Amino acid sequence: MNTPLNVAFIWHMHQPYYKDLLSGDYLLPWVRLHATKDYYDMAAILDKFPTINQTFNIVPSLLMQIDDYAKGEGRDIFLELSKTPAHDLLNSEKEFILLNFFFANWENMIKPFPRYWDLLHKRGLHCNKEEIEGAIHRFSDDDFRDLQLLFNLCWFDPVFLKDDDFIAEIVEKGKNFTEEEKINLLDKQREIVAMVIPNYKRLMKEGRVELTTTPFYHPILPLLCDSGVASTAMPDIRLPEKNFKHPEDADAQLKKAIEFHKKTFGSVPKGMWPSEGSVSEEALSLIASRGIEWVATDEEILEASSHKRVKRSANGGVTNPDFLYRPYLYKAGDKDISIVFRDHQLSDLIGFVYSSWEPESAARDFMEKLTAIRHSLAEKNKKGDHLVSVILDGENCWEHYKNDGWDFLSSLYKMMEDDPLINMVTVSEHLETHPPEKRLDHIFPGSWINHNFKIWIGHEEDNRAWNYLKMTRDALVKAEKDGKVDSDLLELAWEHIYIAEGSDWCWWYGDDHSTENDIDFDWLFRKNLINVYKLIKKEVPSELTKPIIETERHLEPASQATSYIYPTIDGEITNYFEWLGAGIIELELTGGTMHKASFMLSHIYYGFNRENIFFRIDLNEDVECDEVSDLCISLIMKDAHSIEINVEGLGCCNGATVRTLSEETRGINIKAAFCDVLEIEVPNHVHKAKAGEEIEYYVSVKRHNGEIERWPSIGYFTITFPGEDFESMVWNAYA
Repeated sequence: MNTPLNVAFIWHMHQPYYKDLLSGDYLLPWVRLHATKDYYDMAAILDKFPTINQTFNIVPSLLMQIDDYAKGEGRDIFLELSKTPAHDLLNSEKEFILLNFFFANWENMIKPFPRYWDLLHKRGLHCNKEEIEGAIHRFSDDDFRDLQLLFNLCWFDPVFLKDDDFIAEIVEKGKNFTEEEKINLLDKQREIVAMVIPNYKRLMKEGRVELTTTPFYHPILPLLCDSGVASTAMPDIRLPEKNFKHPEDADAQLKKAIEFHKKTFGSVPKGMWPSEGSVSEEALSLIASRGIEWVATDEEILEASSHKRVKRSANGGVTNPDFLYRPYLYKAGDKDISIVFRDHQLSDLIGFVYSSWEPESAARDFMEKLTAIRHSLAEKNKKGDHLVSVILDGENCWEHYKNDGWDFLSSLYKMMEDDPLINMVTVSEHLETHPPEKRLDHIFPGSWINHNFKIWIGHEEDNRAWNYLKMTRDALVKAEKDGKVDSDLLELAWEHIYIAEGSDWCWWYGDDHSTENDIDFDWLFRKNLINVYKLIKKEVPSELTKPIIETERHLEPASQATSYIYPTIDGEITNYFEWLGAGIIELELTGGTMHKASFMLSHIYYGFNRENIFFRIDLNEDVECDEVSDLCISLIMKDAHSIEINVEGLGCCNGATVRTLSEETRGINIKAAFCDVLEIEVPNHVHKAKAGEEIEYYVSVKRHNGEIERWPSIGYFTITFPGEDFESMVWNAYA
C-alpha cells in the first residue's frame, strides 16, 4: 500500500507552420506570442520544484519557428504593425490593429490591464465594418500606441510581469506609453524567445526533463502511409477520390524530426507523441525502425486494440486500473516498441475543466484522484511498475486559467512534492526501471480523438485538400523524373509538400472546428501547394486558386452586376450612373490576415455591355497623390493573350499606358485612363468568352519592378460572362 504511484506528465508543444518559405513571412504571430507566455515558463516553473520531473514533446517545426524569432529573422504583420510608430499608421493599418489586436482571452488576458480593457470597450465588443470605421476616428495616436504595446504585453507570462524590472515598470505605468517603451518591450520579447530552447536544453542536461519529438511538420502518419486506413474505424466514410499512400513521406518526416532533434538538443529522442496520438501498424513499424523506443497515445486506442474496456465508476474513476496504468510492448515490424496510454479523463480535466475552478481546489481534486488510483491498484503496484500518463497540449489551455495557470500548476506541483507516495517521472525513467511486462498483439488505427481520423478526412473539404495534395505531389514527382528542375528547387518543393502534409490544415476544414483564422489556414495550405508549382515552373491549377472552405469558394460581390454599363474611360467618375450597374469586389474581404494589412487598392468594379468588358480600380482613401507617382497597376487577364494595363510614372490625372504581352493583342483598341480611379475598357473579342464561360484576371501593384500587392493574393478572380438575357438576371462573380 505504501509503494509510490509513478505519474508521467507529457506536455505536447505545437503550433502550425505559419511561414511562407518563399517570402519568409509568417502569416500569424502565435509562435512568437506563446513563446513568452507558455513555452519558456512551462519549463522554468520546474526550477521551483526540483523533484518534479516532466516530459516535453516539442514538434521540430515549432522549434524551427522559435529559432527564427530568436534570431530576429521571424517577420509577421502583427509584429511589423506593432513596431510602426502610431502617428505613421495608415487607416487600413489602424483597421487591422482594431480587428486583430484584441486576439486574446478577454477575461484573463485583457481585463487584468485596465487600459487594455478600456480600449476594448472604446473599440466596441463587436467587429462589424461600421463599428471599426467609427472606432478609427475615436482612437488617438496615444490610444493606438497603448494598444500596440498592451497586445504584446498581455502575452507575457505573469512571472515576467512581476520579476522583470522593466516589464514590472510598464505594468505599473499602465498607459500613455512612449514609442521607446514599446520598442523596448518588443526587444524584451525577442530576448525571452531566445531563452526558450536553451532553457529546455539545460533542464534536459540536469536530468529534470525528457525531451521527445513528433514527425517534423506534425502529419497524421497513418494517413500518409495509407489514407484508406481511415475506413477501419469508420467503414462508411467517404474517402478522397485518390488514395494517398506514401509511407516514404511518413518516413521522411520521421527522419527529419529525429535529425533536427539531435542537432538541437545533442541527442536522439527516445520517445515520441505521434501527431494527435495517431497510430497504425504501418506507422509504428516506421517509428520503431527509426530507433524510437516508446510512443504515447490515448486510452481508446488501448481499448480498440485489446477489445477490452477501460471501466469507470460513476465518479469517473477507473475500476480496472491494472489494465490502463501500465506500459505495453508491441512488435512493430521486427522491433519491439513500448506504448503508454493517456488517462483521457485526467488529461482533459487540466485541458478543459479546471480552468474555471479555484486553483487550489483544482489541484487538490487532481491529487485526490491520483490517491484514489494508488489505492485502487493496492497489491498490484508493489513493484511500482504502474504508470499514470497525463498527456495534453502544453500551451493552449492556459489562457483560460487565471494568472496563466501559474497558480494552479504551482499548487499542484507543491502538493506532489509534499506527497511521498506520488513520484513524478519521465516516461523513459519509468521504462528503464520497469520495462513492460504485457504485450499487445494488435494496434487499432486511430487518433486520440474517438480512436478514428474523422477530424482529418471524410468531410468534403478534408477530401478536397487530400486530392489537391495528391495532385501536387504527383506533379512534383513527374517534374523530378523529367530532370528539368534544379536539385535545390526540387528540395524546396518537397519541403512544401511535407508542410502541406501537416495535420493542422485539415483540423480546421470540415465542420469539426472553426476559428477566426479559418481562411488564413486555408490560404496557407493552398499557398504551399501553389509554391510547389512555381518552383517546378508549372502552371498553377485553377482549383488551387479558390478556397477549399465551402463558404468562401463562392464569395459574393458587395454589389452584383445587374445591367449593361457605358462608362466614359477618362479616369474620373463622370456621374453617379456610369458604374451603377457594375459588380463590386471589396478587396479587404478577399483574403486572410495578410490582406487585412496596409494596401493601396480598395475596390474593383466590373461590368459589361454588348461590345466591351469594363474594369474600374479604386485606390484606398489613405493613398496620397505622390504615392501613386511610382506605381504600376496592372490588370492581367488569363487566356486573353496576356493583356497588361499599366498605370506607371504618374502624378495624379496623367493617364494610363496599355501594354499587351502578345502579338495577337497588338493594335487592338484597349482603353485605359487614370485620374481619380483607373478605368479600363477591353473589347469582348479579346477575351473570347462565351455566355456562361469564365473570365479570369488578377490585379498587381508594383513599385520599382517589385510586386507589393496582388489581388487576389493567389490565383485569379473569376467572372462569368453573361448571355443575351443578362439584364433580366443577376449573375455571380467570386474569388
